[in-house]
Amino acid sequence: MPQTVLITGANRGIGLQTAKELAGRGFRVFVGARDERAGAAALASVGSNAEVLVVDVADSNSIAAAARTLAKTTDHLDVLINNAGIYPDHGVSILDVTRDRMVETFQTNTFGPIEVTQAFLPLLRESSAARVINVSSGYGQLDGLSSSVPSYCLSKLALNGVTIMLAQALQSDRIAVNSVCPGWVRTDMGGANADRSVEEGADTIVWLASEAPMNLTGKTSAIGSRFLGEDRGHRNDAS
Repeated sequence: MPQTVLITGANRGIGLQTAKELAGRGFRVFVGARDERAGAAALASVGSNAEVLVVDVADSNSIAAAARTLAKTTDHLDVLINNAGIYPDHGVSILDVTRDRMVETFQTNTFGPIEVTQAFLPLLRESSAARVINVSSGYGQLDGLSSSVPSYCLSKLALNGVTIMLAQALQSDRIAVNSVCPGWVRTDMGGANADRSVEEGADTIVWLASEAPMNLTGKTSAIGSRFLGEDRGHRNDAS
């Protein structure tokens, strides 16, 4: 039986590349996307092992509906990759960012992964070796915080805290939970001047989903590091 993986925000960028690579390894891939047409367009490059799952991680009703839909399709989920994220901090700083902007960013980047994990937990518990992977950022590390990227930095900093809490809470279920800093990647979000390819950005995520030891949990990767805790340098990123 193939392993199953759900990747939110998988219709483009790092999420799409991760979907391609895991499908190539024989995973049954559920491409999470807010828009069904965008998700369907991505399937052509992912392959026959992929299906679209419509889910907007900023919408509780959408998350609940997606969980019900997936439960009708599969009886277990081996890997959940909370990849969907937004980067709305353009031309603002911590001195003038609005409360509405902060709430919008947290709804997707922080509250989304919490609620998605909660909603799909019954299926994760049916796996013999389940993994949850949160896609974070160098901007979410204490030494990477930037006053000119306020809502994104704080949302990813909080996401790293969520990773630690989920790892603690799910330890008895033997579900590994880790977060990944993929680096500054050439995607729509990262821009054309980023120094890492989308393949490099997906590398640690794919490793955690497929090869990492199950006793590795509650950790955050160094940027560009396949093995958590191995420091290959640090820079801020918008992945």
